[in-house]
Amino acid sequence: MSAERGVLMDGRAAADAVLAVVAEGAARFAAGYRRPHLAVIIVGENPASQFYVRSKVKAAERCGIDSILIELPAETREAALLERLGRLNADPGVDGILVQMPLPAQIDQQRAIEGISPAKDVDGLHPYNIGRLAADRPRFVACTPLGIMELLARYRVRTAGARAVVIGRSVLVGKPMALLLSRKHETGDASVTLCHSRSTDLASIAREADILVAAVGRAGSVGAEMVKDGAVVVDVGINRIADPASPKGYRITGDVDFEAVRPKASLITPVPGGVGLMTVAMLMRNTLQAAEWARGERHEGNPAA
Repeated sequence: MSAERGVLMDGRAAADAVLAVVAEGAARFAAGYRRPHLAVIIVGENPASQFYVRSKVKAAERCGIDSILIELPAETREAALLERLGRLNADPGVDGILVQMPLPAQIDQQRAIEGISPAKDVDGLHPYNIGRLAADRPRFVACTPLGIMELLARYRVRTAGARAVVIGRSVLVGKPMALLLSRKHETGDASVTLCHSRSTDLASIAREADILVAAVGRAGSVGAEMVKDGAVVVDVGINRIADPASPKGYRITGDVDFEAVRPKASLITPVPGGVGLMTVAMLMRNTLQAAEWARGERHEGNPAA
């Protein structure tokens, strides 16, 4: 690991680089066929969800990927959502499908995920795609952990033989993150511990990490006492904290106590400006790959994973 301390892993610069490559690929694809196409579904009017889907639609426009935003009312029934997903699955003009989470209480999140064809599951959350990753034959990989791996590679973080600790066991981040770090691959081969709310003496486990990934969902929950000197710290958290001094009345912060941890870390991701931007960039890359796979221009496996 780097002897320096507190070097920021610039998610914006890395995301811009990924999006530029995607734009080139999308232009080549469009020249020989048509533009790749992403369908995004949002149910209800959750402000955070609306912000996220807008950022995804803007990124698609920037990359030369067509997108359709399907906005459904909050009272939409599960059967209606599944019927809409079925139509998108059957539409050869749609390459990727994303359902923005969270969903209203009357819709089962897992059923919605499984209602997306694995061939169009650009969010990488379908059990088929998670199973492929577990079998070391990844196709679509969840965008946030995939973006983290891209950041680690761009900052030349050596994962082989490293001790990695992932805090949080969600299917969205924690579990695929652990699989990616531990897989037999040039950006894997780490020894991984997956921690969660029931882990005993979490702080002592975290202090053993050369690479620490925090996906807790609780602001400032990873403090300096949990970080080894020289560790690489990746903050996945996006938390809205009330802040009367801010024009918006709130500020966005991560799961890591940034100011306390930065002096100890060799590399650290900021929030905002870190992992979140990489998540959107990886969604665009997955969408392009979905279009290429559907047309037979790409073979099995996801070398970028």
